[in-house]
Amino acid sequence: MIDIHSHLLPGVDDGSPSVDVSVEVLTRFAGEGVETVVCTPHLRASKAAEAPHAAYAAIFDTLLAAAPGTPALQRGWEIMLDVPGVDLTAPGLTLGTSSAVLVEFPRTGVPARAGDELFRLKMAGLVPVLAHPERYWGCTPELVRSWRQSGTVIQVDAVALLAGGRMGQLALALVEEGLADCLASDNHGDRRSLAAVRTWLGEQGAAEHATLLTEINPRRVLSNLGVLPVPPVRVGHGLLARLRELMRGRRH
Repeated sequence: MIDIHSHLLPGVDDGSPSVDVSVEVLTRFAGEGVETVVCTPHLRASKAAEAPHAAYAAIFDTLLAAAPGTPALQRGWEIMLDVPGVDLTAPGLTLGTSSAVLVEFPRTGVPARAGDELFRLKMAGLVPVLAHPERYWGCTPELVRSWRQSGTVIQVDAVALLAGGRMGQLALALVEEGLADCLASDNHGDRRSLAAVRTWLGEQGAAEHATLLTEINPRRVLSNLGVLPVPPVRVGHGLLARLRELMRGRRH
């Protein structure tokens, strides 16, 4: 599995507080079959020109020295589009060595002209990867469909499928309708992972979907290749209960 969204760079945001916590998570990920993790600390677009590249590189090197050999670690950012029109093409803002940039909207909801901003990034030569669209007030499958059609990659948080309520329903709808391109853990130094969701999808005969969402498409994003379509899939209520059971089991 390839995890393109995590907050395991220690001590820099609301994610992992220490190298030891990050190493513990990475060791567990290795046992679950995660091959690559991208560390994506928070950054506001309005502060992109002041991004602390050198300081974070030093922290990354410290983590790299302490971490197990697997998963392989790469660097990136999760960039909040708090203001429009910011140039995000500067070196060091993308996921690994790719041209993909992980972006998110403010917690207040989908901004006005959000589609125009995502398309602007695409026209600048970047591949916008929108993190957790299920979180944003005003987001709908129809909006997500339009963003995908203009070149945005859609990344759903795996744990959102357990959330219930509006967020969980939207996350589930995006997966069911084939509108999710990748799943990611969005781990913050906690128990979140991709493994339970991959097992759950496999149990319902959707191993192809699991592989596309957690392995093939994330790898293609990091390799500057277009994502492959993920077929629609139907999820029954009993299967969702099974996913919750799997997640509970991984907390022990």
